[in-house]
Amino acid sequence: MTNSCAVTRSSPAARPSSEVIFEAARPADELKGIEDRAGHPDFWKDQTEAQKLLQRRRRLEEEVTLAQSLRRRSDDLSVLVEWAEAGEDVSADLERGLNDLQREIDAAEIRKMLGGEHDRRNAILTVHPGAGGTESQDWAEMLLRMYLRWFERRGFKREVIDYQPGEDAGIKSATVTVNGDYAFGLLSAEAGVHRLVRISPYDQAARRHTSFASVFVYPEMPDDVEMEIPDKDLRVDTYRSSGAGGQHVNVTDSAIRITHLPTGIVVSCQNERSQHRNRDSAMKVLRSRLYDLRLKEQAAELARISGEKKDIAFGNQIRSYVLHPYQMVKDHRTKEQVGDVNRVLDGDLDQFVKTYLMKKASGTLSAAVDED
Repeated sequence: MTNSCAVTRSSPAARPSSEVIFEAARPADELKGIEDRAGHPDFWKDQTEAQKLLQRRRRLEEEVTLAQSLRRRSDDLSVLVEWAEAGEDVSADLERGLNDLQREIDAAEIRKMLGGEHDRRNAILTVHPGAGGTESQDWAEMLLRMYLRWFERRGFKREVIDYQPGEDAGIKSATVTVNGDYAFGLLSAEAGVHRLVRISPYDQAARRHTSFASVFVYPEMPDDVEMEIPDKDLRVDTYRSSGAGGQHVNVTDSAIRITHLPTGIVVSCQNERSQHRNRDSAMKVLRSRLYDLRLKEQAAELARISGEKKDIAFGNQIRSYVLHPYQMVKDHRTKEQVGDVNRVLDGDLDQFVKTYLMKKASGTLSAAVDED
């Protein structure tokens, strides 16, 4: 953050620009209008419209709270600046205040960009390796670890509900439920093909290998959305659970695999020892994936107009992670790149996610590429 942010005089004209932006929208005025409508006797006659208005009210309340918080921080910094000009040593407090303000502004910017209907929902993430056997399976497990670490950093609650280990290393697939505010909106930045370039630890000749893995992200289906799935459309298989390193292996056939015959979608769950609970979890994932499929079909034309590449196909990676012959992570849609690959693989993804959301909001995303 530049030092210009420190000049937060008590004059209204000198308040931070972000506060002016939030104030310009005058959410308090709109909020009052919604409150008036909510008090009308006929408000609940159209329940769908009423729910939309209540969701809008919640977002406006957050904007009002944010504007108030920014104003308080601005006033506090103004006092610190005055004390500093009077000769007081408040440099540590001033630096801390500026950092806090910057973090709140950054978080507010992301929330403003996540205005989609489902951005605020919980998410379901799956990781699948591409062709290449052990190499790609190992890369898929590296990606899974990266996201689990990122969830920890953001304070998201996550649960690995299905984990299919590879024969020699890595994973064949993994599914994770992610609970947290804006989980889907943030994770949508990660959906696509991820490419790794490195000297293979599995190649005795120490040759360079390129591996691919796909990340899919679905919004957790809202409870108020009806999704009827006839039993005749399902094939349900049970099998014995497996776990990495022999851990959590059940001796009964409690794991569930459900195939939705009309679409060919397959989901599985082996996290619980109860077959009934695993079936419930698998159905939850299936309902979300079918709901996501419906949304994507409805938005197909809009996606073509916006020019944003939605297809998940090998050879069309959204991001490359290069460990050899140089160190770099590059997002091909935003052109964002960093040299500290290990830091990114350890879950430091915020920079890539924020840049993606900013580019998406401005309509300046590039298509994924075949090669660097």
